[in-house]
Amino acid sequence: MIIWLPSYPKSGNTFLRSLLSAYLLTSDGNFQINSLKQIKQFPSINLFKKFGIDTTNDLKLVESYINVQQQLNSLDKQNIRFLKTHSSFHEINGHKFTDLNNTLGVIYVVRDPRTVVKSYANHHQMSLEESANKLFEFTTLSELTKHSQKTGERRITHVGSWASNYNTWKYFKKFNKYLLVKYENLVANPEKTFTEILNFIYMLGKSKFQIDKKKLKNTIESTSFVEMQKLEKKEGFPEAVKNIKGDNIIFFKYGPKKNNQNFLSKDLKVNIENKFKNELKELEYI
Repeated sequence: MIIWLPSYPKSGNTFLRSLLSAYLLTSDGNFQINSLKQIKQFPSINLFKKFGIDTTNDLKLVESYINVQQQLNSLDKQNIRFLKTHSSFHEINGHKFTDLNNTLGVIYVVRDPRTVVKSYANHHQMSLEESANKLFEFTTLSELTKHSQKTGERRITHVGSWASNYNTWKYFKKFNKYLLVKYENLVANPEKTFTEILNFIYMLGKSKFQIDKKKLKNTIESTSFVEMQKLEKKEGFPEAVKNIKGDNIIFFKYGPKKNNQNFLSKDLKVNIENKFKNELKELEYI
C-alpha cells in the first residue's frame, strides 16, 4: 500500500526521502543515491506509460490517477510503497488525486513559507517576488530534472498554493493516516523527529519494531546537509535541474543554518505573513 510523502516544493521532501531510503532501503543505514531513486515521484510520465496510459493528454493523466494507484497496490499488496508528490489533495475536473482505499498513510512535510521563497527562487531561477507569487497562486508545475532530461520524462504536478497544498492533505488526519513533519524539527533534532516518523510507519503497517541505533546513527550522519553537499559536488544529484544555459543549478545550496528570511524585503515578508496568517499561527511559525 502507498504511503504518500507530499509537500510544497523546496520544503524538505528530499531530506525526508533521503532519511527513509537510507534507513529502510539499505543494510547499514548509509545513504545511497540508488536507494533514493527507489522512492518514485507521482505523477510521473514514465510510470503512466508502463501501464499503457495516454501521456499526451494532461486531462487523461488526471483521470488515470486512481487507476494507476490501484495497479501499483495490486503489484505488491504486502509491502509499503513510498511515493513522493508535490500535488495538493485537490480534485481536478472532478477527479481525485487519491482516495482512502489506495492510501495507507500520509507523511506531510511542511516548511515556513518565508524560507521556502528563497529556495524556490534559486531552484527555478526567478526573483524572490516571482517566487512568492507562486506560493500565493494555484500552480501547475511542469519540471524536467537532470535525470528526466535523459529519459524524456516530464512531470506535471498540480501543486496549488502553499496554503492549499498544506491544508488539503489534512483530510487524512481524521482517519489516523496523517503525520505532520515540520522541516525545522527534522533539521534541529533529526534523531527524535525521524524516530517519530518510523514509529508512525510501523503503526500503519501494524508491526512491531525496535530501532537499530547504529543504523539510525549512520542514517542521520550520511544525510546531513554537509554530507549531501559533498556528494553532489562529487557525483552530481539526480534531482538537480538545469538553467537556461544548460548548466546545473546547485541543489544543496542554502543550508538549514542559513536563515532564508534574511533575503526577504520587509514588505515581501509582511505580505507572506498576511497571506498565510492562519496557517503560520497554526504551525506556530508566528
